[in-house]
Amino acid sequence: MATTVDSGNQYDRAEEVKRFDDSKIGVKGLVDSGLTTIPRIFLHPPETLSDLKPKPKPKSVAIPTIDLSGPRSTVVEQVAAASRSFGFFQIVNHGIPVQVLDRMIASIRAFHELPTDVKARFYRRDAETGVSFISNVDLFHSKAASWRDTLQIRLGPTLPELEHIPEVCRDEVVQWNLHSTTLGEQLMGLLSEGLGLDKDTIKNTTCLDARVMVGHYYPCCPQPDLTVGIASHTDPGVLTLLLQDHTGGLQIKHEGEWVDVKPVHGALVINIADILQIMSNDEYKSVEHRVLANPSEEARVSIAVFFNPSAREALYGPFAELTSPEKPAHYRQFIYNDYMRRFFTKELDGKTLTNFYKL
Repeated sequence: MATTVDSGNQYDRAEEVKRFDDSKIGVKGLVDSGLTTIPRIFLHPPETLSDLKPKPKPKSVAIPTIDLSGPRSTVVEQVAAASRSFGFFQIVNHGIPVQVLDRMIASIRAFHELPTDVKARFYRRDAETGVSFISNVDLFHSKAASWRDTLQIRLGPTLPELEHIPEVCRDEVVQWNLHSTTLGEQLMGLLSEGLGLDKDTIKNTTCLDARVMVGHYYPCCPQPDLTVGIASHTDPGVLTLLLQDHTGGLQIKHEGEWVDVKPVHGALVINIADILQIMSNDEYKSVEHRVLANPSEEARVSIAVFFNPSAREALYGPFAELTSPEKPAHYRQFIYNDYMRRFFTKELDGKTLTNFYKL
């Protein structure tokens, strides 16, 4: 990050970013300090901000909601259709009690609302313990920071030592790991069958094994028209399972327009990630999504579980069953570790990695 000049004053962005990260207070700490304007490192460029303004919509668009308790053939068809057209869908009757969902949201909120000095003990950018509290995973690579804090926990292949998981959410995380793994396996079976493959095809690529949970916290932003909660991006793994509270703010790009993903109490949001788009040879779509900065007094909380391959040195590409002389592979094969290295050395900025591996 280069030194820039702003209104005649020398502005060293790299130094300001480092100062913020070293403080270990996160965005919540900035809000607690009483600031009324956001620091310069959070100011997004005009091209991003102009796209935040809502545009008149000729018709209301909503992502599909799928009842997982329906007949399997019907559910497979609905999941496949949603994955092909939207890349996102909500699920209900998924088998996880609503009380578990509510407790999980409350526990992540409780962590982020702990005293700053307590949270600071978890603030780190390395994954050594499997647990880290950070603000902006791409803080040192992005052009502008986003208005959120994150508790990140490795769920699989094995959980961290329990004493490393904050006590305020420890029991809920352990339970959430069990529920989300079972549901992830069920979803992978449905998605595999939706491609005309055996139900274990996606699971057998080790895509159920490496799981990471992020508990995002979006405090009230004093200038929500000048920044974002999460910049537009696609997820780099296979599948994402999202639990969001009632606040709203998540948007997906559909047919060139931004569409709100309105919270439904008790529902979970599922989205296709980049690796699954590649393995499906573009049958399923990994689409751009973002979160607006939170303008309301109550902080927004969401919890995502990312399902990733654990065979990091293996080759990935389109499933052989989905390619033919009539429909050749759209992507070259690649090593998953190389793919993830590219993801974590760039900012969250739309859909660049799948394009990199296009043939």
